[in-house]
Amino acid sequence: MKRGEPYMASREQEQQEFYGPNLGYIIEMYERFLEDASSIDEETRVYFETHGAPVTETVTPVHVETGDFEKYLAAHRLAERIRAKGHLAADIYPLKDHPRENELLELEQFGLTEADLRTMPVSLVCPDPPAGLSDAFEAIEHLKAQYTGAAAVELQHVDDLDEKKWLRQKVEQGALTAKLTRDQKKQLFKRLAETELFEKFLHKTYVGQKRFSIEGLDAMVPLLDTIIGHLIANGSETINIGMAHRGRLNVLAHVLGKPYEMIFAEFQHAPNHDLVPSEGSIGITYGWTGDVKYHLGLNRKMEQQSTNVHVTLANNPSHLEFVDPVVEGFTRAAQDDRSGKGMPTQSQNKAAAILIHGDAAFPGQGIVAETLNMTNLKGYNTGGTIHIIANNTIGFTTEPTDSRSTRYSSDLAKGYEIPIFHVNADQPETCLAVALLASEYRAKFNKDVLIDLIGYRRFGHNEMDEPMNTNPVLYELIHKHDTARVLYAKDLVERGEVSQEEVKTIEAEISDVMKAAREKVPNVEKEYGGIMPDVVFKGVPSIETGVEKDKLIHYNDQLLAWPSGFTVFHKLEKVLKRRTDALTTNKGIDWGHAETLAFASILSDGTPIRLSGQDSERGTFAQRNINLNDVKTGKSFSPMHELESAQASFAVYNSPLSEAGVLGFEYGYNVFAPETLVLWEAQYGDFANSGQVIFDQFITASRAKWGQTSGLVMLLPHGYEGQGPEHSSGRLERFLTLSGEKNWTVANVTSAAQYFHLLRRQAAILGKDEVRPLVVMTPKSLLRHPLATSDLSELTSGSFKRIVEQEGLGQSPERVERLVFATGKVAIDLADALAKSDESYDWLHIVRVEEIYPFPAKQLKALVARYPNVTEIVWVQEEPKNMGAWSYIEPRLESIAPNGITQVRYIGRRRRSSTAEGDPTGHKVEQARIIHDALTRTAARTENEQEASNTNA
Repeated sequence: MKRGEPYMASREQEQQEFYGPNLGYIIEMYERFLEDASSIDEETRVYFETHGAPVTETVTPVHVETGDFEKYLAAHRLAERIRAKGHLAADIYPLKDHPRENELLELEQFGLTEADLRTMPVSLVCPDPPAGLSDAFEAIEHLKAQYTGAAAVELQHVDDLDEKKWLRQKVEQGALTAKLTRDQKKQLFKRLAETELFEKFLHKTYVGQKRFSIEGLDAMVPLLDTIIGHLIANGSETINIGMAHRGRLNVLAHVLGKPYEMIFAEFQHAPNHDLVPSEGSIGITYGWTGDVKYHLGLNRKMEQQSTNVHVTLANNPSHLEFVDPVVEGFTRAAQDDRSGKGMPTQSQNKAAAILIHGDAAFPGQGIVAETLNMTNLKGYNTGGTIHIIANNTIGFTTEPTDSRSTRYSSDLAKGYEIPIFHVNADQPETCLAVALLASEYRAKFNKDVLIDLIGYRRFGHNEMDEPMNTNPVLYELIHKHDTARVLYAKDLVERGEVSQEEVKTIEAEISDVMKAAREKVPNVEKEYGGIMPDVVFKGVPSIETGVEKDKLIHYNDQLLAWPSGFTVFHKLEKVLKRRTDALTTNKGIDWGHAETLAFASILSDGTPIRLSGQDSERGTFAQRNINLNDVKTGKSFSPMHELESAQASFAVYNSPLSEAGVLGFEYGYNVFAPETLVLWEAQYGDFANSGQVIFDQFITASRAKWGQTSGLVMLLPHGYEGQGPEHSSGRLERFLTLSGEKNWTVANVTSAAQYFHLLRRQAAILGKDEVRPLVVMTPKSLLRHPLATSDLSELTSGSFKRIVEQEGLGQSPERVERLVFATGKVAIDLADALAKSDESYDWLHIVRVEEIYPFPAKQLKALVARYPNVTEIVWVQEEPKNMGAWSYIEPRLESIAPNGITQVRYIGRRRRSSTAEGDPTGHKVEQARIIHDALTRTAARTENEQEASNTNA
């Protein structure tokens, strides 16, 4: 077919012209047409649109009088079948317990013979062949060797043609075949020996103790060595690893360099800081309650090519995959330069993440999908993560047929177009080749890649389990199967690479090192428990957080200055322009305005800010609008980026519809960037339910368990406005239940100024010993409520107040009989009712508890002492009695009550299973009843009376 000429021949004639190189060309063009019709010339595209495929799709060749077109087509289809389905026939299972589907690739399936292929050119089936192939038959055999060996690749789900072509070229030119020198092979054997003999030493020395051994996946250690080495060579200065407990001790010892004696000391319950190397290359952090040894992380610093490189294994609880987004957060923080104003500057090659997954956990835990979904998002991408599935083909005691609905544990990754390599863990040389190719892919395309390292688990889930009870057939095979060390040693000896004497010498030297390390460990158990640092126990100090008036006005003016020609939506423009008057009149600064001024002042102090959450650019309730969009062009602009006085970066991202994944990411980001004010905002506070594991296992307890500090801020909209049970409660009670050892601050503030000072206080403690996370129950209806606004003078001086007294009450202390305590929105409801009433309330005083945890006992006790004639202490809340702060606050209020008051009274909703009414009318009735009871002198009732008064009780 000639370009530029009409093509009028019959389809049979057309096919007859497609032979030899022409056939390969036209098939390639048709594949490009299917991928992207615009990528080929118009004439060819019209031909394909008119006639469809250039050939019929039948497997059985059709006799063509002129030429061997159908034979050529069959050969091409066979080659494509090998590329697409070769993994089904590959030797990727060490136990040989999965049938290899070789029949899929038989010549007869395609109506071909060896003789047919001998007449065809190599280029027909292998466009980029290695040297030495003579014809299509040899090329087909070569493809089979590459795609059905100890490593297999899945690429059909990858849409990008450049990526697919690059990977195919690499594989077909032999990238999956390791090319190691004799010394490298010897070193590889030594690594396998260190890995296995370490496990055997632990098994024999510490009988019956859990360690979750790596055995069956020993090749993971040299595989990680290869990946890390390649990442460093490509510019990574920080490498972060996340993994669960399987094989963790071995990775700590051999990849991170944790001293054997330190690990042995933990088995003997005699941990000793003196066992850590004195040169500071190993960083081990400690909390005061600690954690089991197979959850602990470690930092290693090493010098490579005159560059300091940091390798981190993240601390991880037994919630397996929940460390994944945390490590991604670590990595993005290491990539971002936050030192200048505007958006942070990301350098993707500066840091890299490696995530090691379990084969049952990868498809089984939704947090994996949440993490994978971040891979290409602007606020969360990390330039490609290298995923490794530590595939021991069993989860706890569960067979794959009971734990997933897919053929491979890795299939979830296909939805994200992640290339997948399956590799036999008993073939260590091939494992290194796969590791190198995966690393090269990450470096070239800055995208995720996955290695499915397929092995087995030599013992039960832990070393005290008896797996023959639940998986007898599998473990009969395992008991008869030699280890990777034994198999590789045998292979090297047979190939003449090493002698049997060399093998014995290497193993003896390794054993001697471990024995010597064991002798360094004291035999005396160390006393249980560490000491909580005094600075943690004392809590957050009072910090002056006011900002000069002139500065706030200057910030405000700049934040309302938009580029020339930039058109803001007219309704939004009016709302924002009101902020000019708010600073100079008594109209008041609302919540969103105060937040913006706080951010501006924090940036001007040199503290970077990162905020993310669903709709956080605008704010769930349209209260923020920190990024503006031109209504004519759609172009985005953030005034924060143009702030003259800013000395650090500002970033706000609308997050994916994820809580656990995004919250984990932001926690990790803050841990790795402790100087940054990192805020995560829930769309509604109750959505935090979906991130509960991150709260429970990381944010609340990381310092006590691992010595890992965080200053993360969590903003949780909370308040009862008749919107139903799903959008009322931020579940304050859960955060108070998790409170202990001054582990964080839980606040429920009632004014814009209080929020302003709270944010500035949090920014001031970042990077200091007293730093801790901050949980804020943020408002909804109060965002613009007049009684929650503040004057400029309230921002220019002072600091955050742990308690706030209601203005106008308590003026005559001797007359006050009832002290009402409340927190958050219900306190504003009470203030609103007072403002609308003409009654005298000299018998009443109301106090807002703005910082609920740590409980401000000293301040409240002093306040109570001012009122000598108090006969009642009442707690008022809008949440049901079994929710909100009541269970936490009751004993604390009783502890500060004056003599004669033995019980704190409760006013609020009765105990319920659901958080709030679903009907707005019912809500209004109940809310009015609460306010009435709190402000009526004879209305305080016993719990039983309150319960009985509700007709639904």
